[in-house]
Amino acid sequence: MQEKELNGRKIGGLVLLIILFIYAAAIYGFIRGIIRMDAGGKAGIFPLCVLWMALGWILLIGLKVLAPQEALVLTLFGKYVGTLKGPGFFWVNPFCTAVNPAAKTKLNQSGDVDSNKKGLSLNLQGAGQAEVEMASKKISLKIMTLNNSRQKINDCLGNPVEIGIAVIWRVKDTAKAVFDVDNYKEFLSLQCDSALRNIVRLYPYDVAPNVDTTGDGVADEGSLRGSSEVVAERIRSEIQSKVEIAGLEIVEARITYLAYAPEIAAVMLQRQQASAIIDARKMIVDGAVGMVEMALERLDEKGTVQLDDERKAAMVSNLLVVLCGNHDAQPVVNSGSLY
Repeated sequence: MQEKELNGRKIGGLVLLIILFIYAAAIYGFIRGIIRMDAGGKAGIFPLCVLWMALGWILLIGLKVLAPQEALVLTLFGKYVGTLKGPGFFWVNPFCTAVNPAAKTKLNQSGDVDSNKKGLSLNLQGAGQAEVEMASKKISLKIMTLNNSRQKINDCLGNPVEIGIAVIWRVKDTAKAVFDVDNYKEFLSLQCDSALRNIVRLYPYDVAPNVDTTGDGVADEGSLRGSSEVVAERIRSEIQSKVEIAGLEIVEARITYLAYAPEIAAVMLQRQQASAIIDARKMIVDGAVGMVEMALERLDEKGTVQLDDERKAAMVSNLLVVLCGNHDAQPVVNSGSLY
């Protein structure tokens, strides 16, 4: 169903003045009719004045007030007649009914759908109660944020990770949002959960060998931790493809929380520490070997000491122990001959 915007209905102020004027005239005619009947004259328009005073208030129900970035979807006896948009004072058929199935649904900061809250409960009578009920049927066209709750999902290597996203969205087509899905807010929340699971399962938490995250058959370096922008964009595109039917636009999606699940967090931390230690040791060994090579080359160039292969091996061993050790070296001075 396509949205149909109702234009030319910003005549609420004029209609209100006309109704009030007719009410004033009806009250005047009502009083004059009573006076004439008391004097034995004809009732004249007295019955019309009574009828208007009894039923004229029905036209007031057709007055609608909308603030900026608000919309009202109207139906007449079950048929969609159009949508009021933009700020203004409108007047429509008083028998039109505003429809918004998600009016009482609250998307909390955590992203959970709270359907137990029944909205505003006030003991008002007449037009005041109708206005409160009408206000709850308005659809916000503002950009809104859904903070999705953290989920535990297995990455492509089977490691459980906890991840949360923030989705920035807005209603683009009010007719689709109201009529094509049962509750567009619940629909959005569920689709965010599903899209998040579908995308996270394609990536490892950290860079892993022989993993294809793009689907082109070639291993790449994509990861949840290192490719957060790419992952967020794929999540946004996935959600958008699912909620298009509901007339919603996904402006942006961002990862707000990412960590290993508690049950493996300690083990993965040890693994990261071990990997860091190995990388550091590799760098130390490469540097030590370079320094030993430089020392031997300098000794050969200067001719300071003539060393055979056995003494060179001993010297290399001693230098590597000193340069690669975790603690400061405690040298032993040999006061005798080398040979």
